This record gives sequence, structure tokens and C-alpha cells, in this order.
Amino acid sequence: MTITLSTVTPVYSGAAYLPGLVERLEAVRLAFERDGAPVRLAESVFVDDGAVDDSAAVLDALAARHPFVRVIHLARNFGQHPATAAGILHTCGDWVVTLDEDLQHPPEMIESLLRKAAFEGADIVYVHPSQAVHKNLVRDLGSRSIKKILALVTGNEGIRHISSFRLLRGSVARAASSVCSHDTYFDIALTWFTDKVRAISAPLRDDRHIQSGKSGYTLRKLLSHARRMVLSTHTKILRAGGLLGLAMFLLSLLFTAYLVFNAFFPIQVIEVKGWTSTMIAIMFIGGITLFLLGIVLEYVSIVLLHTQGKPVFFVVDRSRDALLRTYFTQRGHAGPAPS
Repeated sequence: MTITLSTVTPVYSGAAYLPGLVERLEAVRLAFERDGAPVRLAESVFVDDGAVDDSAAVLDALAARHPFVRVIHLARNFGQHPATAAGILHTCGDWVVTLDEDLQHPPEMIESLLRKAAFEGADIVYVHPSQAVHKNLVRDLGSRSIKKILALVTGNEGIRHISSFRLLRGSVARAASSVCSHDTYFDIALTWFTDKVRAISAPLRDDRHIQSGKSGYTLRKLLSHARRMVLSTHTKILRAGGLLGLAMFLLSLLFTAYLVFNAFFPIQVIEVKGWTSTMIAIMFIGGITLFLLGIVLEYVSIVLLHTQGKPVFFVVDRSRDALLRTYFTQRGHAGPAPS
């Protein structure tokens, strides 16, 4: 029994890097065959996302020379996540690995990702950078900060590890890709289908950005990513707002009870008249308003996630992970890759 593996790479301006990437993928494919692994790299899908350089021609030439290379040409530029989803929907592998075009993500780490997934029963394994990827304080700090803030706001701790270098169980990857709409954040959609998410650390480097100083991710794009993450997540901050309104309402009732008691059994004399009742009225009305608004927003959030395709349940078959565990144990790797 053979476990098939697919890789997916969205391409926008990678003409200079694609031959090297295909060469390293070929080396991984041959290494699996040479070592008698139960895994076979069946295909490497490259998605031409309206490339602005000669990437399309380079990809077609590489596909002509390498049978495992498949090329998809999108009608125009749709963005990294839609291109990734399109590529995944054209895969057939039991596992899918997504890689960037610029060799920032070493294909040689695929075996470590499979080992992590097999021994820990994971459906998603991210590669989390152990160092500054872009060697740019603003870019690296901004990316980390946005992820931390969104993890806190949404209650989804997995956001901290989100990366475009990931191993995905094929059924989960294709299901998430099939429900992605224009504003759905792909990695959040993945969590709709499984919570078996793990991460390993590696010293990733974005040499293209370091050398050129240019990045495809501007502040505007990073904020757009953050917005899509929030829209794709049932945020706990909405529930917190409703609970705050409820707390204000109950507190106003306590103050009212105190005033009534104080009127009949004076505890202290309130010298300034009117301000207390005004504050209680504000807290009472504001609390009810905030509580009801929180309920409405949470309901809207549920409806939004339903229209985006969040499923009620999903079935995953992990039975063949035993083949990988047996293979890695025989090779002396009787445990998952380090986190």
C-alpha cells in the first residue's frame, strides 16, 4: 500500500527560483523511492497566478521535462490563498504540502512534517520560523504581532503558527479549499474541519526579500489578511461584549437596590442630587443595548460562517498513518519531529 503525496506552489514572480525548486522536489521524490518509503511524491502542482515575469513559460518547460510536474494557469492574479486553494483542488494525494515559489521553504523538510503528523495523529503541520524570516524589524515584528493579537481576539491559538509552509491531510485540504469564498481565510477554514494541528520550528529565510528589500506583503495586505481572519472566525470578543453589557445591566440593578435601601434606611447622605440616578439610567440602558448588540453580532457571525461553508461535522480516516509510523520506526525515528 502506497501513500501518495502532492505539493502545491502558487507562482507570481518565481521564474528565477522554479528550476531549483523542481530539482529539489525531484531529489525528494527519488529519495523516497531509494529508501523504500511507503510515500510516493505523485505530483507537484504549480499554479500560475497571473505571473508578472516569465514564470508561465518556465513552468511549461519544466512540465515537459518532468512528468510529475503539473501546471495550472489561472485567468488572472487572484492572490496567494485562492491560488493555493485552486492548486489543492487539482491534487489527488493523501497528503498535500504547500510551498512558496522562492525556495524559502526547503522541500527536504517534508519527511519531518510527515513524521510529526504520523506520530501525533495530526491533520495539519505548520513549519513555524525559529528566527526572523525577512531580516526586517518592521516586517517580522508586524507579522508576529498581528498573529498574536488575532489569536487573543479570536481565541484561536493556532493562528500563532500559521504559515504558508504546511503539510495537510489531503481530504481536509480539499474540503477546506472547496468551501473557500472570496473573503474566507484559508487557514481558518482548515480549522473548521479539524483541530489536530501541530507545528515544528525551522530556520526559514526569505532570501528574495533580504536581497531586494521588496515584499509582496505591504501593510495594506497584512491588514487585509487580518480582516479576513476575523471574518472567518467566530470571535470570542463578540461574546465578551455581550457579557460586559450583561454585567453593566446587573450592576445598575444593584445600584438601584442600594439607592432604594438608602432612601428608607440612610447609610450616608448624598449631597449632590441627580447624578446617581443619571448614571444608573445610563448603565441600565447601555448594558441592555450592549448585551442585545452582542447577541445580534454573534448571530450574524454564525450566519456568516454558515454561508461561508463551515460544516457541522467532517470524517477523517487516519488508519494509514500506521504505515508511516512503522517506516520511521524502522529507520530509527521512533518519535515525532521536534516542535
